[in-house]
Amino acid sequence: MKVLVTGAAGFIGYSLATHLLARGDIVIGLDCVNDYYDVALKEARLARLAAQAGDRFTLIRQDFADYPALVAALEGHSFDRIVHLGAQAGVRYSITHPHAYLHANLAGHLNLLEVARHRQVGHMVYASSSSVYGGNTKLPFAVEDRVDQPVSLYAATKKADELMSETYAHLYRLPLTGLRFFTVYGPWGRPDMMMWLFTKAILAGEAIQVFNHGDMYRDFTYIADIIAGVTASLDNPPPDDGAVKAGGSTKPHRIYNIGNHRSEHLMKVVEILEAECGRKAIIEFQPMQAGDVRQSFADIEAIRRDLGYAPTTSIDAGVPNFVRWYKDYHGL
Repeated sequence: MKVLVTGAAGFIGYSLATHLLARGDIVIGLDCVNDYYDVALKEARLARLAAQAGDRFTLIRQDFADYPALVAALEGHSFDRIVHLGAQAGVRYSITHPHAYLHANLAGHLNLLEVARHRQVGHMVYASSSSVYGGNTKLPFAVEDRVDQPVSLYAATKKADELMSETYAHLYRLPLTGLRFFTVYGPWGRPDMMMWLFTKAILAGEAIQVFNHGDMYRDFTYIADIIAGVTASLDNPPPDDGAVKAGGSTKPHRIYNIGNHRSEHLMKVVEILEAECGRKAIIEFQPMQAGDVRQSFADIEAIRRDLGYAPTTSIDAGVPNFVRWYKDYHGL
């Protein structure tokens, strides 16, 4: 199978491309390799993909939010399916840089829907986010819950992506699957996320900032479990049979949570990091930040029922795996 993967230089995109190449697929990676975080890390991921697959991996360096340039860049490339993971990430960054989200997450998503429509691809899987649940207090979060009260612009753009996708599934019968990711972490992760920031600070003897005075819970999902869910979704396009799908659509459009189905106390993760780093964390407790939520907890029954998704990695195994990778990557 030939798969177009956007955000191929990113954490989840790189990890998915690695998996698809390992099972024999051909991957066309699309990424503008911007400087939202360390470009050297993105280039290191891309170099590993090229070394792994040779001519079965092709990288196109292009901003997918520029539609004419995107169409031109894809000329001469064929693909059967799309996994659209590229986006402007980050809840807090969306407060200070809102137009980056308009550009990448709204225009960019529409452009990929148009590419999928005109190319008549068999299926497009796209990244949504657990952030769409906003301040929901019902736990765990289920795909049937209302998600029309976002507390960050990032979350609003991801909900908008789901709505645009529903429209394209209705108008053009385009098979689409949206995946609401829950706090993804693991080797080759993102430097702007808590696991990396805390590990870096603890090893350096610097303070970590813990928000809401430590009263925070997250459904931490290890990257290998995320990739298992993405791959299962990619391989199983939703049928256009009029039946109600996960997320409520009667069109060929499903929405799934991909989480670990465990809501872990943030301070428990800090304790594991302290043990793996071999030193106590210097903690600066802070109030809740704008746009943040106290707790996330994924109800994964829909994807378990439909696709057999069953995460296997607890934080007790996943966090040490990340710290070992972090030390190795930095030569520590």
